[in-house]
Amino acid sequence: MEIKSQFEYLGKIAKSHWVEDDPSKDFPTGEKLDGVHSFCFYNDKMVVVLNKKGMWTPPGGYIEIGETYEDASIREVKEESNMKVLYQKCLGYQDVTDEDGKNRSRQVRMFCVVEPHGDFKDDPDGDITEIKLIDPKDFRETVGWGEIGDRILELSLKEKNNYGTNKRN
Repeated sequence: MEIKSQFEYLGKIAKSHWVEDDPSKDFPTGEKLDGVHSFCFYNDKMVVVLNKKGMWTPPGGYIEIGETYEDASIREVKEESNMKVLYQKCLGYQDVTDEDGKNRSRQVRMFCVVEPHGDFKDDPDGDITEIKLIDPKDFRETVGWGEIGDRILELSLKEKNNYGTNKRN
């Protein structure tokens, strides 16, 4: 499935194209995947983090040079929430461009099952000020990523149900 939309971010319009496929597919040689956000579940709750811009979001950030998006997901979840990733799966990617279509960013979206390492103290980068566990039904009101966010949450909940079923078998 593909979804195209646009959103306002820091006073500018951005265009977004969601694709449920391998994030490396049809990606220009020499470019790198820019970021990853992980839709993390601890028991029946979803992990969200408050960034210093005052926005709630799933844990995530930049993919460092030489790092896979899977490794970046594990690192960012640990840094931003002090949670350990027990299981993860790539759900797809989102290409985001500015209004002119000149600046492009490819961002991977992951599903994760997590457990706490301990209490959250602080994010090493200082970007995250708070974490909370929410009921997934409150995602839209808390995070507000629109139609694409709704679709990623839907896929995450399916994965969560599959994970729970497979874990019991």
